[in-house]
Amino acid sequence: MKQLSELRADVNAMDTISRALSDARELLSLFPEDGSADAEIEANLTLAEKQLDETEMAATFDGEFDAHNAIVSIYAGAGGVDAADWTQMLSRMYARWADSKGYLTHVVDESPAEEAGLKSVTFFVRGRNAYGTLESERGVHRLVRISPFDAAHRRHTSFAAVDIIPEIETGENVQVEINPEDLRIETFKSGGAGGQYVNKTESAVRIIHEPSGLIAASQQERSQAQNRDVAMNILRAKLVQRELESRDKKLAEIRGDRTANEWGSQIRSYVLNPYQLVKDHRTGVETGNISAVLDGEIDTFIWPYLQQRRVL
Repeated sequence: MKQLSELRADVNAMDTISRALSDARELLSLFPEDGSADAEIEANLTLAEKQLDETEMAATFDGEFDAHNAIVSIYAGAGGVDAADWTQMLSRMYARWADSKGYLTHVVDESPAEEAGLKSVTFFVRGRNAYGTLESERGVHRLVRISPFDAAHRRHTSFAAVDIIPEIETGENVQVEINPEDLRIETFKSGGAGGQYVNKTESAVRIIHEPSGLIAASQQERSQAQNRDVAMNILRAKLVQRELESRDKKLAEIRGDRTANEWGSQIRSYVLNPYQLVKDHRTGVETGNISAVLDGEIDTFIWPYLQQRRVL
């Protein structure tokens, strides 16, 4: 049924393009010179172009896990309280972006910072090609601004690392073996705002895979069993990603010209002061409309990166 739904979406997209071009052609033949239909013709052409771009880009998602849901984790880096605040700002940016795409988001784990913001946050983004699209966001994001937490109003630079892995659903044919003896499972009380909603039972779960040191946690579900299932799902996805990165590293050694994208490799800068500019350092794409970007308009950076990846 999922495959049928996706195929129908592809057909509907092509129908939209065909219909928009047909309408534009008909209007042009009816009003060839007086210009009264120019605005409507332009609107049809714009719609066709937008839909065609999205359809063409969707055709590039032919990787092993591109069509999967995504698990997004954001970690505060250097910058103290500003970095924690930046982590929360990025979480909001991706949530806004996902909402604009009709994707569903679900927070499974977050660690509030002492003064403001988040030390870390992990959430699911569920929708067609979510992982293939968001994979472009993996890396370090740098923020430059006048710190709202500095009484002297000085300019601060802070960093947050974004990690994206594909969600591996139970029952998928993925060769990852998890030995129960390799797992250390810890339980703790879920965080809350206080009052009657504080969780008084240890329903939150943290799983440590001791051979790799990988950690997965969940605290947003109602029961310990549900949180354990979610944490195991995340751990499985992390082990798959680790295997993929190991495979890519070996291929990179053979090719000799690929650069690893990991902590310390700054992919994008968001400058709010002394000027306003967001620049992607991989593609060179930049925009001065930083408010729109922080409100989720990040396709400006995603599409050029995916097109660049397609060429490579």
